[in-house]
Parts: sequence; structure tokens; C-alpha cells
Amino acid sequence: MSKLFMFEKPIGMRDTLPHIYETKKKIKDQIGQEFKLAGYQFIETPALEYYETVGTASAILDQQLFKLLDQQGHTLVLRPDMTTPIARMAASKLLKEQIPIRLAYCANVYRAQQREGGRAAEFEQIGIENIGDPTISADGEIIALLVSSLKKTGLKHFQISIGHIGFVRNLFQQILGTEERASVLQSYLYEKNYVGYKEHVKQLSLSSIDKQRLLNILNMRGTENVLQEAISLTEDGKGQGAIDELKQLWLVLKDHGVESFVKFDLSLVSHMSYYTGILFEIYAEGVGYPIGNGGRYNNLLEKFGFPTSATGFGIRLDFLLEAIGELSEEEPMQCVLFSKERRKEAIDFAKSLQEKGERTVLQDISGVQDVDRFTVKFSKVHFYIGTPKTEVEE
Repeated sequence: MSKLFMFEKPIGMRDTLPHIYETKKKIKDQIGQEFKLAGYQFIETPALEYYETVGTASAILDQQLFKLLDQQGHTLVLRPDMTTPIARMAASKLLKEQIPIRLAYCANVYRAQQREGGRAAEFEQIGIENIGDPTISADGEIIALLVSSLKKTGLKHFQISIGHIGFVRNLFQQILGTEERASVLQSYLYEKNYVGYKEHVKQLSLSSIDKQRLLNILNMRGTENVLQEAISLTEDGKGQGAIDELKQLWLVLKDHGVESFVKFDLSLVSHMSYYTGILFEIYAEGVGYPIGNGGRYNNLLEKFGFPTSATGFGIRLDFLLEAIGELSEEEPMQCVLFSKERRKEAIDFAKSLQEKGERTVLQDISGVQDVDRFTVKFSKVHFYIGTPKTEVEE
């Protein structure tokens, strides 16, 4: 092995050290318990999927897919998201189940990076999918569950920005006429490049009124009051359906008691092309990018021969960990240090502690180079060295 690559990892890959692993596990357990209490059942899907099914149905760009060939010559991909594999599973395995179906997951996803720049190529997501329920109540349910899950982790300062992809698409179609022209503006909104957005609008061959309508969408942020203002941007009431859905959602969220955690943002779009309605992003204090996102995707399962509605969300655990901002304290751990003469006593004593639920390391002293440096990390050390008369306990 070249020394140059001996300690290197592929671009975007990360190691997880013990204290971070334990913190992530604690967070996953807390969120997972909230999901289970709401009736969501955890599932797993393969890390490898067929490119022709999950790969092409996914909203992830083709150049971000990790591809490889199997022995039969089929192109495979490492799953780039979890929503698409779950849609495949639901369509193929759960057709006989009574819908709606509530599913949960916690898994790694993979997205290739041409250059690292701090972007992860492998990261862990935890989330839910509510499949088969077309109601606004379902959208409200998952957002309320998102709030309670984040609160359970101890995250105090966060906000969920809610929009509707139908409103943006309808407005852009009215004014710009073509999907190609609309996609350029949507890319500015997705990147949160509002300066670039304004400059591009100013250069368009449009009336001053239409330009102002496109600029005003950037101001459509706030509580339910902003929804009525947004109607004025559309022509002949087009876009009213999207606004009505957001108004209904606000009432559902108020019934759940989580309205203080949400704000509407009518300029919100997503790189996930399968979203068809309400969509949202989660922001936390101290983190400059969404720690998760979600929304309604009513057409994705149709690609797998199972036309039905669905909604869900995913939380990036690495971003959530950054938002929480502090690592959990490690649980106290004891050590039983022994010599071969008293090995049996030490084993029995260590087992008695472990049976009580106390974390206990059992260590042969002949395998330790520096006893003082080795034992400093333990809350308590038990010495079983030499004859019983020489036993010392600290």
C-alpha cells in the first residue's frame, strides 16, 4: 500500500470515533422511540439497488451516484436516498398491507463528490414515510412528529420552513412560459442565491409588473398572514389550491400545538424533483444549512406500479449532531486489572458488575504497557494482582 494513501479515505468519507458514535446512538434511540410511539415501524433496504429502478427513479443527479457492475453485467448503485428504495419496497412487498402504511428508517446513503469541500459522500439519515394517506392531516402529522422528535434530542432552537412546490411552479409557468426558463430561477432559489436571483430577474425580457411579481416571492415569508398576500402574485386565482392546502396545514399544526416552530416560505424549492406539494426544511441555530427536509411526493410510487400518495421526511444525523453542539457525557466505566494468578477471581468479579448493568473492562495486566496511562480513563479500577493479600482497590 502506498504511504500516501495509508491513512487517507475516499473523498467525502468519514470515520466515527467512539464518543461521537455513542452520541449518535443516543440521538437515534430518542428519535426512534418517538417514531414507534406514533405507530411507525422500522424497516431496512439493501445498500445496493439496481440503477434502472432506484437509480433512475431517484431525484439525485446521475453524476452523484456510486455505480458498479455485478457479475451478470447489471449496473448497480449505492442507495443515494431512502425515499426511493422504500417506495420500491412498498410497491413490491406491502401491496397487501392495509394503507396508509407508516414506515421508519435509519440508514446510510451515498452521494459521490467530485471534490470534498467539506461535503460528505456517505451520511446517516433517520426519517419516516407515510404512504397511502392523501390528507393534509398526514402532512401535519409528520411535521408534528418531526418537532417532537427534535425536542426529544434536547435541540432547543430550530425552525421548520414550509412551502409548496405547486405554488412556485405555477407562478413561474404563468410568467416565464417554459419549464427551461423556470428551472433557472428555481436553481437560484434552491441555492439560496437571492442576489443572483434578483439580478437574473432584472435581465429578463418581461414587463415591470411581472418582474416585480417574481421579486415579491422572496418576501413571502411568515405565519398564516403571508398566505393571503401570496395570492396577489398569481393570475385569476391560479395557485389558490396550493395556498388552500397551506391554510389547512396551519390549522392542523395549531391543533398539534406546534405552530410556534414553523414559518411559511413561499420561495422554498427542492433539488428533489419528486416533490409534488407541501415541502419543508429544518433549520437549527448555529448551522447554516438545513439539518433535514421533507414533503409530499404523490407520483413516485407510480414509477413502481403502485400509484398512491405519500409524504415523509429525513434528518441528517451529522448535521443534527452539529446543531446540538455538545457531545453526551460518557457513561462511567470501571476496569478490573488482573494477573494470571487471580484471573478466575477477576473474571467472576467483572461478570458480577456487568450483570448489574455497570460498564466494566476486564484487562490482563501483562497486556498493558503503561498502567497509569491506561487506567486514567476509568471511573474506578479494581486490582486483582498477585496473591489475595496484595489486593488493592481504588
